[in-house]
Amino acid sequence: MFDKRLMQMCPESRKYIIGNIILQFLELCLNVVMSVTIAVSVQRLYEKVWTLNNLIVPLIIIVCTVLARFFTTKYATRMSYFASRTVKRVMREKIYAKLLRLGTSYREHSTTAELVQESVEGVDQLESYFGQYMPQFFYAFIAPIALFFLFGFGGSWLVAAILLICVPLIPGAIMMVQKIAKKILSKYWGQYTKLGSTFLENLQGMTTLKTYQADGYKNVEMNRESEHFRKVTMAVLTMQLNSVTIMDFVAYGGAALGILLAMKSFVDGNIGLANCIFMILLSADFFLPMRRLGSYFHVAMNGMAASDKIFRFLSEAEPDEKTETVSGSEIALKNVCFSYTEDREILHNVSITIPKNGFVGIVGESGSGKSTIASLIMGRNTIGSGSLTIDGKEMDTISEQSLMRAVTYIGFGSVFFKGTVRENLLLADRNADDAKLWQVLDECQLSAFLKSENGLDTGLLENAGNLSGGQKQRLALARAALHDSPVYIFDEATSNIDIESEEAILSAIHALTKKKTVIMISHRLANVVDADKIYVMENGNIAESGTHTELLKKNGAYTRLWKTQSALESYGKEAV
Repeated sequence: MFDKRLMQMCPESRKYIIGNIILQFLELCLNVVMSVTIAVSVQRLYEKVWTLNNLIVPLIIIVCTVLARFFTTKYATRMSYFASRTVKRVMREKIYAKLLRLGTSYREHSTTAELVQESVEGVDQLESYFGQYMPQFFYAFIAPIALFFLFGFGGSWLVAAILLICVPLIPGAIMMVQKIAKKILSKYWGQYTKLGSTFLENLQGMTTLKTYQADGYKNVEMNRESEHFRKVTMAVLTMQLNSVTIMDFVAYGGAALGILLAMKSFVDGNIGLANCIFMILLSADFFLPMRRLGSYFHVAMNGMAASDKIFRFLSEAEPDEKTETVSGSEIALKNVCFSYTEDREILHNVSITIPKNGFVGIVGESGSGKSTIASLIMGRNTIGSGSLTIDGKEMDTISEQSLMRAVTYIGFGSVFFKGTVRENLLLADRNADDAKLWQVLDECQLSAFLKSENGLDTGLLENAGNLSGGQKQRLALARAALHDSPVYIFDEATSNIDIESEEAILSAIHALTKKKTVIMISHRLANVVDADKIYVMENGNIAESGTHTELLKKNGAYTRLWKTQSALESYGKEAV
């Protein structure tokens, strides 16, 4: 239950932990002083050596020790806070730094919900581990040994030895449940993160669930997972309560044994009344530090279970340091293979060349691997085998900052932040003035609408919920144009929007093709007929490549898709 990794990660916490131990030991010394004062006073009153007038000094001593104990307890609590404050800050900094080093590919190692829970709830559990468990871990061994010598020199070595022998029964009980506890708590955290992921997913997809009236089904599914989590939680609580019962039996039983032995020694005449009272008053202190350690044990186990997950994430293999910079002059995929899971390969030996300032289309049916190619070019996933180069430099050597500056991705689900249109546009270029902002909005045919509202100060709700789908996509395109990168990837950027918005977006994209490298991923072939080269994806392979005219002459996969879409569009027009 002592993890050296945590101590090595937060060396500055050691001084606060040591300070906490010293203050607790000082509190024990004050308790000894108060017990000695009471014991001596009782004996002298019993022997009629003192009268009530002689109790003024002992009472002053007792009051002073009580006040001193108040301050030692107060500052011990402060030491606990300082020790835990450091670990929370350091651990969250480590997680964040790890995320930055992993870059956009962090999702290959952990889900967003798991990371949120580990960095918030998990790190909070470590607060108790550092602030309470760690100081108590050491103090629980120091206090009984100190009392053993006090009891031995001050009264009876036999009583001291018996009490000291009984103390290890508490950590023995802890060790008995440790294996079970570790297994249960690991299961608890696994179910906890799974439940969090499910909740986040359902919350984000609430509109879709309502649309298809599937919220009832997901409610049942969520309740089932919650019930499973409740059972795991109750198993944890049952284990804790059972172990607490055992520790209480040992602690209070041992204290009672110490009291009985002290009284027997007094009756037998082996010790005096003062010594007997002294041992009666302090018998419980033999066991209370270890009993308190036992109560912190369960909190510590929870923190350890969380820290195991955090350290597992922190130990994930990182890509080598990426220092290469690129300008996006040429992108080349050569025999690229990729799979999200080991049992199913998505891309099979894909080779694509995208020249500087070229307009390349990637088409195919849903699930053919089009968007996966975009994800690889953006560095969000790592290729399994083959080569992916930009400007002749391998993807795993290019710095993320340079890659993000060279390539801009626009999908069908662009994210906007609550605020104003100006604030969202300035994310792409912090130095852009209003004239430049209006220029890109005009190019995307959105300026007229915004002028009828509140201009650049038009407010946006969360994820631009007060704009239509077409307006959101045009705003996303305007922000992308403002980024002014050499390469643009449009991944189904015209999906699920109105005809007017689609035409505006396509017009802006075609304007970009004259001065930028444009990769157009689309299921709708009409959007890429003007492309310099079109790659047709089929089941993760490049089925065909060429211009629109060349592909139609081949009478292959592209022709079949073209005829199918033409027939559907003609049917739609006839129906109208």
